[in-house]
Amino acid sequence: MKLTIVGAGAWGTALGVVLDQNGHAVTLWGHNPEHLADTARQRENRRYLPGVQLPEQWRFEPELSQAVADAEALVLAVPSKALAGTVARLGNFRGPVISTTKGIEAGTGRTMGGVIVAALPAASVAALSGPTLAAEVARGIPTAVVAASHEADVALQVQELFHRPAFRVYRSDDLPGVELGGALKNVIAIAAGVCDGLGFGDNSKAALITRGLAEITRLGVACGARAETFAGLSGVGDLTVTCFSKLSRNRTFGERIGRGEAVEAILAQTQSAVEGHPTAASALELARRLGVPCPLITEVHAMLYAGKNPRQAVADLLSRDSKAEG
Repeated sequence: MKLTIVGAGAWGTALGVVLDQNGHAVTLWGHNPEHLADTARQRENRRYLPGVQLPEQWRFEPELSQAVADAEALVLAVPSKALAGTVARLGNFRGPVISTTKGIEAGTGRTMGGVIVAALPAASVAALSGPTLAAEVARGIPTAVVAASHEADVALQVQELFHRPAFRVYRSDDLPGVELGGALKNVIAIAAGVCDGLGFGDNSKAALITRGLAEITRLGVACGARAETFAGLSGVGDLTVTCFSKLSRNRTFGERIGRGEAVEAILAQTQSAVEGHPTAASALELARRLGVPCPLITEVHAMLYAGKNPRQAVADLLSRDSKAEG
């Protein structure tokens, strides 16, 4: 198939490598023409995915309308804050649109799939999510993900596009569950990084991940997702890798906060999107609207947007009333 990757960051580039290995024709579009031209010239995404040689047959297209003109399917890999504006430029695309962006839209509470459906009602929407570090995927390190869509044939098509020995793809019809797991885990990963920055141990992080998963599941079910989805790749799988990996931008961001660095200063120095930052605000807004208690998300939001001291946030979490697990 002819596929266009919309987004020339690390993840879009890594997915292009997988698709190329499966024999598909890949076009890569990025919002920065100079970066795209450098990537085409060097056959390497030196800014976001250094050390990975890109195939000679790739097409690099700086004009979005031209990039999608003859595409049979689109893979969206842009930051969540840019997704609505990007899909608004896709005209009346009618083929499969596969979102790999993890976030929740502020104000509406929509997942990225919901944003795409609103802008492209004739398209078939799917999400690809799971524990995926771009550098590992691009280098062929064994990885497993889940392809989700309300349409069974679309989920199957996405599975067939990407599945290969080192990139195992499962299917799901719980699109909101798969998307919410991927979005909300970034907020918990910031909290995990704060634990690292404060010098806490493995006990602390294990407790955080477990209670974070409970919080994600509670909010996800309130949004119409199935609880069991969060026990899968897009839930506990993605949560685990993002909370533990040194390659995780959200965990690293939280670690720097725990060490005392200012949020805005860290963001100013970071090239790639730290999706947990905007998601903390939109997730808390969604939780309050639905009346779902989310103490971890609340404390992360307070650290990011109200300047709360990380040690005070931890103290406030630990001083909550005792309760039954659930």
